[in-house]
Amino acid sequence: MNHQTVVILDFGGQYNQLIARRVRECAVYCEVLPYRTPLSEILAKNPIGVIFTGGPNSVYAEDAPKIDPALFEQGIPVLGICYGAQLMAYTLGGHVTSPDSREYGKTLTQYDTSCALFQNLPSQGITWMSHTDYIDQLPEGFSSTAHTDACPVAAMSNPTRKLYGIQFHPEVLHTENGVAVLRNFLYNVCGAKGDWTMEDFARTSILQLRERIGKGKVLLGLSGGVDSSVAAALLSKAVGNQLTCIFVDHGLMRKNEGDEVEAAFKGRSLNFVRVNAQDRFLSRLAGVTDPETKRKIIGEEFIRVFEAEAKKIGRVDYLAQGTIYPDVIESGSGEAAVIKSHHNVGGLPDHVDFKEIVEPLRLLFKDETRALGRELGLPNYLVDRQPFPGPGLAIRIIGEITPEKIAILQEADAIFREEIDNAGLRHQVHQYFAVLTSMRSVGVMGDGRTYDYTLALRGVTTTDFMTADWARIPYETLDLISRRIVNQVRGINRIVYDITSKPPATIEWE
Repeated sequence: MNHQTVVILDFGGQYNQLIARRVRECAVYCEVLPYRTPLSEILAKNPIGVIFTGGPNSVYAEDAPKIDPALFEQGIPVLGICYGAQLMAYTLGGHVTSPDSREYGKTLTQYDTSCALFQNLPSQGITWMSHTDYIDQLPEGFSSTAHTDACPVAAMSNPTRKLYGIQFHPEVLHTENGVAVLRNFLYNVCGAKGDWTMEDFARTSILQLRERIGKGKVLLGLSGGVDSSVAAALLSKAVGNQLTCIFVDHGLMRKNEGDEVEAAFKGRSLNFVRVNAQDRFLSRLAGVTDPETKRKIIGEEFIRVFEAEAKKIGRVDYLAQGTIYPDVIESGSGEAAVIKSHHNVGGLPDHVDFKEIVEPLRLLFKDETRALGRELGLPNYLVDRQPFPGPGLAIRIIGEITPEKIAILQEADAIFREEIDNAGLRHQVHQYFAVLTSMRSVGVMGDGRTYDYTLALRGVTTTDFMTADWARIPYETLDLISRRIVNQVRGINRIVYDITSKPPATIEWE
């Protein structure tokens, strides 16, 4: 695709995907590459700028990640963030040390607003610091352009060589005007035009898919989630009825979701096959309580059902997947943690006859995928759908899965989501759902004693889902949700709210 490109070199920091998202929010296309990427491959991208991410290492350590110094001689603007700034200074002859005092969290920072990074910004503001080391001696030709009480070089610049470094993290929301700092680098230093839009991506992708697929047949496993749904909509625009979507309904989706997915694709130019396989999945899950075993059973069964339906179609030329960019980054970094098994229900089918894989969303982040879905005319109830693990409600029901428990949780979860929407909290609470615990407790309803399930409500706020804080849902809203669920859903007599952040907890319970 003919876009201006910024290359982000990944040094293992926790916010690396967030940096890329912020760059794209500024309408500039970027790609995340491992720091070991050869200089020739970086230059082949013809980048208008390069950003070094943070990382957990000390630059003076023997095994610390390094960079080819020749990169700084190419005339390409470079911005180093945290470890990236220290690496730039160290590589170019400066000195990095570990002082007595460290900086973590919100820090008052003073800016030199004549620096290109801080133009049109206040002369001071709060930044998010996360470092033990700092730069105590600048490389030749650099000057300090920001400082804090504890850090003499909170930013540095060499405008002649278009080299910049900042010790703080502009990508996190805690840094005031952080995105403005990145935007200044992109537009003031790199000369960005802002040519990355979903309208252009959709138009270009449709043309490229048509050219690549030609008259071939495409098969897509449609899970009902945002990613596979947007991939289906994009492919249907490109190749129409050459696309067949197989929607395996395992009976573990949220209330009415199977019907909503089918309605969203009714009338579109594609072949839609819905397989109602609830009985098959539940029979395999009978008596199973271990969450990892649940995941494996559902993943295996999903592939078997998909394969059986695919064989009815015969040979296809392309197998399509809703892979998005975070999956590509995590699988390609070599040092990232293994992606959790509940993120996807299974791997590639072994016995489907196809010649190539098509991943039309592999360049997009989740928020971009949603924006593309709107561009393609998908309904908001599908595009704005809450994150949902592949195994579905199976890992939101603690213990054995039964039809009764599924029905209870579907009703309770639907009430929770409805009241969050009614309270106008949909975009403030980034993920929210109910969990049916295996615990039963004594209650009283009317004049009778009950012994029913305890339901847990979970709501979190997050920018990247790597960390999350529990959402401060107003007591009045929680009270209404609790009363509605207890009164309207048989089998529940107690509601609890999860007030644990991530870490130490995960977002999901299983």
